[in-house]
Amino acid sequence: MLPQDLHIHSTWSNGDASVVPEQTIGLIAELHHARVVGISDHFELVGEDCFEEYSREFRAAGLKVGMEIDGYRWESAARSTDADYRIFHCYDRNADYKALDRLLEMDQAVIVAHPNALSTNLDRVPPECLVEINNRYIWRCDWRSFYGPFVDRFEFVISSDAHQPNWLNQTVARHVAAELGVREKLLFRT
Repeated sequence: MLPQDLHIHSTWSNGDASVVPEQTIGLIAELHHARVVGISDHFELVGEDCFEEYSREFRAAGLKVGMEIDGYRWESAARSTDADYRIFHCYDRNADYKALDRLLEMDQAVIVAHPNALSTNLDRVPPECLVEINNRYIWRCDWRSFYGPFVDRFEFVISSDAHQPNWLNQTVARHVAAELGVREKLLFRT
């Protein structure tokens, strides 16, 4: 069993074409592939108005509640919404790096999502942020040269970014983390 998986999507991300109808709360909770399981659906697809219902449903299933925030445009609304942690799309633009600073002011874990896929400049990311290595996107870059220079600057979270039940694993991401000598930061204890 994996220690944690905090970047999982469910059918609440209903505008994401990669999410299949089988990716339900019940199935994710039943599979329980990690000791700590957190759902972080796309905040802009769940919406501010539905987030309380969303949160209740996941907590009732024994899951942690996160949110995946698509850049600075959603940062303000996301800060006013209660979650256990935040996963942030940090595109290489000034407004996104400033949004990271504001999210960190909340004194809660902020995970920079798949920075290799978004061209995030890790030199500009505050060292208090956690950096994600996930199964879905890690193979899309020369991960040794992208992440290697930063293994001493950041703590890392390993995740699946699962949009479908058969994606609930971290095999490639864990291989990369081991090759880089990265020790996973566990956010929650069981």
